[in-house]
Amino acid sequence: MAASSFNQSRSNSNSSCYEDIQDTSAHIFFMVIYTLVFLVGLFLNGFTLNVYFFRGQRHASSVTIFLKNLAAADFLISLCLPLRIMKYANIKSEIIRKVYCNFGASAFYLNMYASITFMGFIAANRYLKIVHPLGNHMLQTVRGAKIISIVTWVFLITVTSSYILVSLITENSVFETLTKVSCDEMHSKELSVLYKIIHVFSATIFVTVLVCLVVFYYKTSRKLSVAQEKQPASTGSKKLARSRRNMLVLVSVFCVCFVPYHLVRLPYAYTSKTNNCSWRQVFFYVKEMAVFVSVLNVCLDPLIYFIFCKAFRARLSLRNMQTTTEVSTVAANGERRSSDTQSSIKRKLSLTPMTRTSVL
Repeated sequence: MAASSFNQSRSNSNSSCYEDIQDTSAHIFFMVIYTLVFLVGLFLNGFTLNVYFFRGQRHASSVTIFLKNLAAADFLISLCLPLRIMKYANIKSEIIRKVYCNFGASAFYLNMYASITFMGFIAANRYLKIVHPLGNHMLQTVRGAKIISIVTWVFLITVTSSYILVSLITENSVFETLTKVSCDEMHSKELSVLYKIIHVFSATIFVTVLVCLVVFYYKTSRKLSVAQEKQPASTGSKKLARSRRNMLVLVSVFCVCFVPYHLVRLPYAYTSKTNNCSWRQVFFYVKEMAVFVSVLNVCLDPLIYFIFCKAFRARLSLRNMQTTTEVSTVAANGERRSSDTQSSIKRKLSLTPMTRTSVL
C-alpha cells in the first residue's frame, strides 16, 4: 500500500514536471531554428550530392567515396528534421511522439553516428596519405573504401533496426505515455537494457573517433615542425602546412558539433531518473540545445568537402566556368544579332537612293 502511494505520488510529480516542459514557448524557438537548419542543410547537401553523383568523375578516389557517404548521411539528417519540428509543434500528440521516437529519432541518430564514423575515416585516410604517401592501405584504396562504407552502413542499420523492432514489440500503452515528453521516458524495461547497450557502443564510436582526430592532428603538426626546421620554404613543408590546416578544420567541426552532446548526455541520463523537477527541466533543455548543436554539422560539413576534395573544387570551378561561358556566348550572340541588324539597315538605306534614281 505504501509502495503504491509512493509510485502514485512519483507519477504525479513526473506528470507536473512534464506539463511544465510541454507548456512552454521554448518549443517555438526550437521550431524556428530547426526549420532554418533544415532548409540550409537540405540545399547545401543536396547541391553537394548533385555535384558528387550527377556531375562526378568516372574514377573516384578513396577519400571521395568517404566524402560521398558523409554527404549522404548529412542529407538524411536534414530529411529527419521535419519530424523533429512536428514533435515540437504537436508536443502533446501521442501519435507524432511515437512516430518520432520509434522512427524519426532512430533515423536521426543513425545518420549522426554515420557522420561521426565517416569523419573518422576521412581523417585516417588523409593522415595515411601524409605518413605513407605511396602506401596501399585499405583505407587508401577505392575497393577498400567501398567495402568499409558498406560494412559501416550495414552495422548501423542493423543496430537501429533492432532498436525499432524491440521498441514496437514492447511499447507502452497510450495511457502510460500520456505525460512523457522525452523518448527515453517511454522505454520499456527490455528497451532500456538495449538502449544502454547501444549507448555504450555509440559513446565508444565517438570517443574512438575523437581520440584518433586529436592524435592525427598532433602527429601532423609534429611532422610539419620537423620539416620546417630542415627546409622551411620547401614544397613538402607547404603541403604539410595545408594538410595540418585541413585537419584542424575537421577536428574543429567535429568538436563543435558532437562534443557538447556527448558531454551533456550522461548527466541528462542520470537526472532524468531523479525526482528533482527543476534539475530535470534544466537538463532537458540543455540536452535539446546540445542536440541542435550536433545538427549544425549538416551546415558545416560542406566546408570539409570543399577543402578535402580537389575534384570537388575543380567541378565547382568548371561549373562556374560553364556558367560564365554560357553568359558570354549569349551576350556575344546578342551583339552579333544587333550588329547584323544594323548592317542590314545600313544596306537598305544605301540602296534606297539608287532605287529611286532607276525608277525616275
